Amino acid sequence: MLRHVDDGDLPVMRRWRNHPKVRAASFTTHEIGEDEHARWWAGVRTDPARQVLVYEHGGVASGVVTFSGLAPGAPIAHWGFYLDLDRLERSGELLAAWFGLERAAIRHAFGPLGLTTLRGEVLAANKPVRLLHSRFGFTEIGGYRRLLDGESVDVVLIEFTRAARRDES
Repeated sequence: MLRHVDDGDLPVMRRWRNHPKVRAASFTTHEIGEDEHARWWAGVRTDPARQVLVYEHGGVASGVVTFSGLAPGAPIAHWGFYLDLDRLERSGELLAAWFGLERAAIRHAFGPLGLTTLRGEVLAANKPVRLLHSRFGFTEIGGYRRLLDGESVDVVLIEFTRAARRDES
């Protein structure tokens, strides 16, 4: 289930985002401080082009899904996510939560958001996430190189269309 973020979610969201594995898979790899996180939230919370949601797994807040590039009538947006890796790994629920989050994000994109196309970007070296997206019907549509921590890395562009949607559950 996805729900809107409330201010009480912010500390745990920052902790999840600062997990070393999450940072390593992100385009921003430094540890995010409280002030930086507060500035980000102040900008995002009132931006109609962006939506940040909490993913609940088994009734417990377990991850974050972001949508960007939203505009009235615009059929395409971008998304990203991260999970509470510490708790989900300890409980043995990581894979189930990962699948659940992906399903919930796709439902939200093609349901309430009314999108026809959902796009994202993944570090090419992040093979587990690329495989997960492929399992759900995302296709790799291109790529580019970018600087990340002073090194040039490959980024894969992914896309999923309403027409290609297989998972209606």
